Order: sequence, then structure tokens, then C-alpha cells
Amino acid sequence: MKEDDPDILCLQETRAWAEQLPKKAKEVENYHFYCTEPEKKGYSGVGIYTKEEPIEISDEFHPEFDSEGRVLKATYPEFILFNVYFPNGKSSQERLDYKMAFYEEFLSMLEELIQNDEKIIVLGDVNTAHKEIDLARPKDNKDVSGFLPQERQWIDELIDAGFVDTFRMFNSEGENYTFWDLRTRARERNVGWRIDYVFVSENLRDRVDDAFILDDVYGSDHCPIGITLE
Repeated sequence: MKEDDPDILCLQETRAWAEQLPKKAKEVENYHFYCTEPEKKGYSGVGIYTKEEPIEISDEFHPEFDSEGRVLKATYPEFILFNVYFPNGKSSQERLDYKMAFYEEFLSMLEELIQNDEKIIVLGDVNTAHKEIDLARPKDNKDVSGFLPQERQWIDELIDAGFVDTFRMFNSEGENYTFWDLRTRARERNVGWRIDYVFVSENLRDRVDDAFILDDVYGSDHCPIGITLE
């Protein structure tokens, strides 16, 4: 944070309530801090550090999903930001069904905002690679949650609803990933997945100056991503 000095820093899978965090994690100079508090401690969760205090901050998305603390909505004068840790569907059919229901409800909510001409940023761990270019081994994973047709179709629907995959505005090349399996030391071989995204509504497209993947930053099985917004 000190080196890159972001205006807004969003975290996913924080796995902690605010009360569990040390003071130095909650009281960072020049930043306001917010986080969700999932019913199940040590699970899920998202957090935001922001220099500008939002007009409104909300962890309420939909009663069916709020208990897992996956969404923080920060409203600013010039846009609405959604920091989201989308569900993972790999563990069971039940969790895949939960993921798809979450996807559907979230998109429905976004479509209502788009109809009102709101400027929107949606970012976080989407837990799905969109196209074959977005993972190292698409054929081997065609039947795996994270690259299933219905999951990939949801990203198509998000884009059709009026959103832009900001990274693909500037880079159309493969081998650009944001997640690597730790158990198989996949990062050393760059056998990865691009499952983390920053989407913006079309009415913000012209204000996106850059979108990037910071794959030289370690410390997680994911790496940071970001955009520069004019």
C-alpha cells in the first residue's frame, strides 16, 4: 500500500471480522477501512481501504446471500463500486447451484442500476475464467467449475448488459493469469487462471486509462489487479 499508494484497495476472502484484526490493520494512515462480517468466522469476507470516504457503504446485497459477507457496496459521488468475492462452485453441486443463483441475483441487481444510468465498477474474485485464453489448460478444465459453459455464459451476459472487461481493453494476449494453484506450484510454470476482474459500465469506459495484472506481487495464490481511472 505504501509503495503503490492506491486510492481504493479492495480485498477478497479476508476471513476475519473487524474485531479480530490488529489495530494497525484497521487504522491505516490516510485510509478509511470497511469489511464484511460473515456469520461463519474464518470464512469468506471482503474489505475496502479507501482514501475518500464513501457517501454510503453497505454489506447488504440479498437476504439469501448476505450471511456469507461476499459484497461491499461503496457509493461515491462519481460511481458505485462493488467489491465482490463470488462463490466457488467446485466442492459440490449444491455450491455450484448457490454460485449460479448468486450470479443471477447479482446481475439482476446490476441491470436495474444500469437502467438508471448509474456509473458502476464491479471488481473482485469472480471464480470463473471467461474464455480459453483466460486459463492455461482449457481442454483439461472444460468440465470443472470455474470454466463450465453456464459460468462462462454469465460473464457474456454481464458484458451484454453493458459492462466492459477492463483488462481486455488493453491486452488481448494469453498467459495473463491472476490465480495459480499453490499445491502444484503452478505459479512457477505459469499454469494459471484469470478469474479476477475489474468490470466497468460502458458509461465509464472512456475514463479507464489503464488496466493491469501485478503478477510480480507474491503472498497469495492470487495476485493483485487494478485499473487507473481518470
